[in-house]
Amino acid sequence: MSFTESARDMRDDLVRLRHSLHTTPEIGLTLPRTQEKVLTALDGLPLEINTGKALSSVTAVLRGGRPGPAVLLRGDMDGLPVAERNDLPYRSQIDGQMHACGHDLHTAMLAGAAHLLSARREELAGDVIFMFQPGEEGHDGAKHMIEEGVLDAAGARPVAAYGMHVVSSMLPPGLFASRPGPLMAAADVFKVTVKGRGGHGSSPHRALDPIQAGCEMVGSLQTMVTRTFDVFDPVVVTVGSFHGGTVDNVIPDEAHFEATLRTFSAANRTLAKRRLVEVVEGVAAAHGLSVEASFGMGYPVTVNNPAEAEFVSKTAEELFGPGRFFVTPQPVMGSEDFSYVLENVPGAFVFLGACPADRDPAVAPYNHSPEAQFDDSVLPDGAALYASLALSRLAS
Repeated sequence: MSFTESARDMRDDLVRLRHSLHTTPEIGLTLPRTQEKVLTALDGLPLEINTGKALSSVTAVLRGGRPGPAVLLRGDMDGLPVAERNDLPYRSQIDGQMHACGHDLHTAMLAGAAHLLSARREELAGDVIFMFQPGEEGHDGAKHMIEEGVLDAAGARPVAAYGMHVVSSMLPPGLFASRPGPLMAAADVFKVTVKGRGGHGSSPHRALDPIQAGCEMVGSLQTMVTRTFDVFDPVVVTVGSFHGGTVDNVIPDEAHFEATLRTFSAANRTLAKRRLVEVVEGVAAAHGLSVEASFGMGYPVTVNNPAEAEFVSKTAEELFGPGRFFVTPQPVMGSEDFSYVLENVPGAFVFLGACPADRDPAVAPYNHSPEAQFDDSVLPDGAALYASLALSRLAS
């Protein structure tokens, strides 16, 4: 049987695992229930399994029937601090937590690939590393796993690495998409504390209002981006958190906001950091306040090796037929810590459309939305592509 046929036969098992993961999402680097479910799903397979020391990771190595190099397949496992608003029989049972980015699908698909490849172990001309990773959502999970040795789990550095990510909109279900070169942006966190002087809301002239100045900073940052950077080497700044004050008639001493900075080039990443600080300091000075600004280093640019991106495209169309792979004309502004893997190993990252069939991909809620939904129908295809990439790449 082909991988696609075998994966379709295990569809019910993949759906059960995905739904089980979806009901009990966990956040960050410590995912004990998720780890347990993964270990149960892998039980009985001929795998060398290790769990993480500083995080709830699972690294499994499948030794092929013939000698050869290693290939790495990665699936992330963590959820988000989002309260789900979907009325589904398997909706999240954890208040304020949700698999809003589809990592439950990634985990199920990677477990499915482990079953598919184990069944054809004797055909493998080398080894496969299955990287079940916590902490992708801003916790450097891939970096932690690299530090704990995932890239050397088979005894030698992999010759290729592949990752996959479902999307709840933009792409129709079952369509794969990627591109050679830069695919996803670098991401950094910009943290700002505006320091003023508190007072009565009726007499703002007797205080130094950090909320008003902070709001002006937010607007000025957007203007700065459009007037500083070339749209063909894009920069995005989004303020996602703003906090200040306690009640309507009290001007607080401080206000705080945080922004995400997305860039593709090293030059713009450096320049943007400098200009963001200059803008908030300038606005603060104009209003007689002070400001503290700092950066938290985020994920680097996700860069696909051109040859490996072409290999993914070819493999997908061989598996599923013409028209099932789309070469994206531009990178996307999302970020990924699989970028740390691709800094060390040539490989590729690919998107998989998982928009439910009854929704319009053009307007459906996107990943991270409390209303994001993902179609279970793509689970067998994701598992089959993972498995085929490993088997074919080792054969080459």
